[in-house]
Amino acid sequence: MNLIENNLNFGYIICKCNLVDCVYMTKEYIKNMKKNNHQEYICGEYKEGRYAWILDNITPLKKPIKAKGQLNIWSFYNELEVMELMKNIEYGWLDKNGNKHLVVDENYSDNYILQSPKEIIQNKVGVCWDQVELERYYLKGNDWNIRTYFIVHYDDDKCPTHTFLTFEKDNEYYWFEHSWEMFRKIHKYHNKKELLTDIKKKFIINELHNQYNPSNLFLYEYKKPKFHISTQEFFKHCEEGKQIDFDQL
Repeated sequence: MNLIENNLNFGYIICKCNLVDCVYMTKEYIKNMKKNNHQEYICGEYKEGRYAWILDNITPLKKPIKAKGQLNIWSFYNELEVMELMKNIEYGWLDKNGNKHLVVDENYSDNYILQSPKEIIQNKVGVCWDQVELERYYLKGNDWNIRTYFIVHYDDDKCPTHTFLTFEKDNEYYWFEHSWEMFRKIHKYHNKKELLTDIKKKFIINELHNQYNPSNLFLYEYKKPKFHISTQEFFKHCEEGKQIDFDQL
């Protein structure tokens, strides 16, 4: 069979269905499948000890959805579904002893730990650092070139920061924002420069109140961090990422 000529969609979700049963493969089951459902047999890996999923109500999608393949059963969400899933997450943080706090105070710097997505879902609380990891977790099935950023202004008293997630979809750029309540929505842009410049402007106006030193303002693109790290460890992780030159935006 020529896969190209048959127009198979690789890297796409092509249908929806109901998983109604899971059958243990015996010699007899495999023999019957090979004899009575040969095309199905040659498309699968039929070996003793494996399991066969029985599907029902299989419906092809009119428009296949580009996605990243994953092993085992996994959930797929689009951006609107993720925003809905996060509606019960409050802004706050978890300390080293597992206590929840809804106010970022003087105890935050020395007692904060970065939660895992499952912990955020359970505790229903997280600052932007946490919530970005939950967004990353929910959106991981999408093939959208997802990126995460850390913007920070260094000064002697405190270091205001914000983390945020972006993605590319259908040649457009999106800023997914949940934790920053005044800007909570999915923002759409024509290019990455427009997106990052807009967030920089909003950060300067609303977090720094236009009182800042341009030499102390930095933006980093960072990868997924380890969970349960401290404030200082999170800063270090982000600072080891790719620094974005504001002058080139």
